[in-house]
Amino acid sequence: MSEIRIDHVSRWYRNVVAVNDVSMTIGPGVTGLLGPNGAGKSTLIAMMSGFLAPSTGTVTLDGAPLWRNEQVYRTLGLVPEREALFDYLTGRQFVVANAELHGLPDPGAAAQRAIALIEMTDAQDREISTYSKGMRQRIKMASALVHDPAVLLLDEPFNGMDPRQRIHLMELLRTMGAEGRTVLFSSHILEEVEQVARQIEVVVAGRHAASGDFGAIRRLMTDRPNRFVLRTADDRLMASVLLADPSVRGARLRSEGGIEVEASDFGRFSEVLPRLAREHGVRLHEVTPTDESLESVFSYLVSS
Repeated sequence: MSEIRIDHVSRWYRNVVAVNDVSMTIGPGVTGLLGPNGAGKSTLIAMMSGFLAPSTGTVTLDGAPLWRNEQVYRTLGLVPEREALFDYLTGRQFVVANAELHGLPDPGAAAQRAIALIEMTDAQDREISTYSKGMRQRIKMASALVHDPAVLLLDEPFNGMDPRQRIHLMELLRTMGAEGRTVLFSSHILEEVEQVARQIEVVVAGRHAASGDFGAIRRLMTDRPNRFVLRTADDRLMASVLLADPSVRGARLRSEGGIEVEASDFGRFSEVLPRLAREHGVRLHEVTPTDESLESVFSYLVSS
């Protein structure tokens, strides 16, 4: 069983810091690398796969450095987000070519097994130029699996897949994790990660924001302060009433009208708001959440 260790790794491009002092360990099983777009997930995967050198820190596979170590590719498979396909080849030719690069004794048989595993046998003799985005993702997966690697890294693998393809890939990743392989995939969708990963690593703005199983990450996200804009018949009275309730961390009147409320206990706030409005004779016109995007959730994880 293999283990990738990232130790105080940073990576910058001139004045842009893509990854900032990240440390984590990726062991056997399925790990989800979760974060918004531009968080540094692809940069981390590029360093884990040995295609990019860290500016500082170390990235190792079973104790061996990954950068400029071609031996690691005997045990590592990579499914990049960026397209790296030769459109004039058929799917089978592409996978066979990768099997030959690995020096496998029977490239054709190895390619056939990998293609069957990702259910692309019927389309293997078509040119890649005719493939949909989901099919391209799957043929890249076959290429990464052709040498039966112990470690598999996937960058946003579910992009472009239809529901059936997604379900099949999820099942495949779970099976590989159960076999003791080290599998890491990146995503910006929490529910996607929930269905597959036993461990979740959250990355935001190049920093390691949180780590744990799905339950722990979900609790961190739901326990954060929630912000709302309220429009009422009497904003000043309603703001003073809300500030007296323990579920409300802050409330301020907006210059453009309405109240901006920060609730520390969403469950209690949702229960007491209508009751307090009734008790004080204030009509609620509108209640709008202002920070429901994943980016706002992730930002809270970084600052907490």
